[in-house]
Amino acid sequence: MTMNNLEPGYFGIGILNGKTPENLGVLWRSAQNLGASFIFTIGNRYAKQASDTHNAVAALPYFHYKTFDEFYAHLPKGAMLVGIELVDEAVLLEDFVHPRNCVYLLGAEDHGLSNEAINRSHHLLKFETPRSLNVSVAGSIVMYDRSVKGSQPYIAGRPKSAF
Repeated sequence: MTMNNLEPGYFGIGILNGKTPENLGVLWRSAQNLGASFIFTIGNRYAKQASDTHNAVAALPYFHYKTFDEFYAHLPKGAMLVGIELVDEAVLLEDFVHPRNCVYLLGAEDHGLSNEAINRSHHLLKFETPRSLNVSVAGSIVMYDRSVKGSQPYIAGRPKSAF
């Protein structure tokens, strides 16, 4: 039995300065269905949405942070921050090994992640698509990929691209 089987790990998912409240409802519904431990917003707050038909916000711990710095200061100890952004240094999702304990961060629908969020992420991942994806769709795909692949323990000293 591997360490991964003994300690399944956890993950949270959230959006930095999300613009469309409906996207949050869809993302939270997917988070609840795909095993997220918590959900969060940075900047703009979540408001009850008809798209959150399972009321995931009542079923999962929900955190709100006013700024990225406040969010970063409250990352769970030992959790890796995984930014999802279309940048050159990001690893393609199909090659990405999900850390056992992590927090996935998506950017606003129109501006993506801030430079600070990109620079402070422990890992960056991207999709190979001709155009950008809807934020709730992107987050749902990442969580589904995690559920299919599983996760691995973080090994200190591994470069970002090794994951």
